Amino acid sequence: MEDKKQKSSDHGHNDEFSIGKSAQERGLPYIPDCYLIPPSQRPDENTTETSKDVPVIDISGLRSTPHERSLVVKDIGVACRQKGFFQIINHGISQSVLDEAITAASTFFELPNKYKQEFMSNDVAKPVRYGTGLKDGCDVVQFWRIFLKHYAHPLEKWIQYWPLNPPEYREKMAHYAVDVRNVAMEVMGAITESLGLGNSYMSEKLEDGMQVMAVNCYPPCPQPDRVLGLPPHTDYSCITILLQTGQGLQVISTNEEEWRLIPDDHGVLHVHVGDFLEVLSNGLYKSVLHRATLNSEKTRYSIASLHSLGMDEKVETAKELVDEHHPKGYKGSSFRDFLKFLSTNDIAEGSSFIENLKIKS
Repeated sequence: MEDKKQKSSDHGHNDEFSIGKSAQERGLPYIPDCYLIPPSQRPDENTTETSKDVPVIDISGLRSTPHERSLVVKDIGVACRQKGFFQIINHGISQSVLDEAITAASTFFELPNKYKQEFMSNDVAKPVRYGTGLKDGCDVVQFWRIFLKHYAHPLEKWIQYWPLNPPEYREKMAHYAVDVRNVAMEVMGAITESLGLGNSYMSEKLEDGMQVMAVNCYPPCPQPDRVLGLPPHTDYSCITILLQTGQGLQVISTNEEEWRLIPDDHGVLHVHVGDFLEVLSNGLYKSVLHRATLNSEKTRYSIASLHSLGMDEKVETAKELVDEHHPKGYKGSSFRDFLKFLSTNDIAEGSSFIENLKIKS
């Protein structure tokens, strides 16, 4: 997600930094003031080492015996309740598909600006949108990120709007989009099963739902301890599945208050609980607060696949999870409601979609 101030910079394409070079090589040996975040919000020494207690779940058990499946479902439920995130292995996506998706992303961002400018827009509802906060001069708060967002399901509806350059982008990213969506459907079935709702509780609505691919590029930063790639936020989705190259993702667990750096293990995918799942579960599973940090050495890429219901299909709290001791705590909401919220609120200044959905007592 990006805030209004980030969007105000999307038109600054003539000032975009070259990818893959240090700031010094680009002639910018300093960080403009508009990038600097308050000292209290900066990454600190406690987050320089990766967290050792990230749940790693082998989801091949979901396709095994009923007993094996029940154990995996239990592990997923515990991770959602206690952490708000987990990592998955043996997810069924080949390493070549993962690698080719990253290659497609990096090749796109390395293109000359003329191939990317056609996708630049401030309209958060556009099915394909490119933007950057990397400018040599600016007068509003910026974040050290370049991104390409596009809708991905149903693929045959949206792929025609994806970039034609590089020539292999559509094919490689489509392979990953389809595969990661299949994983998301499987994981969501396990999540609703862990809530006691059954594994098909959301399957039909998700089958007709939205998939948004957020393809991110975080170039090297000369002062990574003073700048963020993305500010703290939660995702609007039911779940988000993240593929990343290198460390940079930080989270705050449901039951903790400190930022933790998530490890980047080859072939592992990261799963986030999103706002819509918090609504569905009546707060049993909380959407996880996370941010993107930077490094001074090399470009980091990530591909976030966000999964939700259809544009106007409202996610409601499951009635099975509401009783006199657990009253309904959230208003129903749709993806379109989120887009309206995003267009009029500043995420970087603390505006929260999930807080907006909570029913005040």
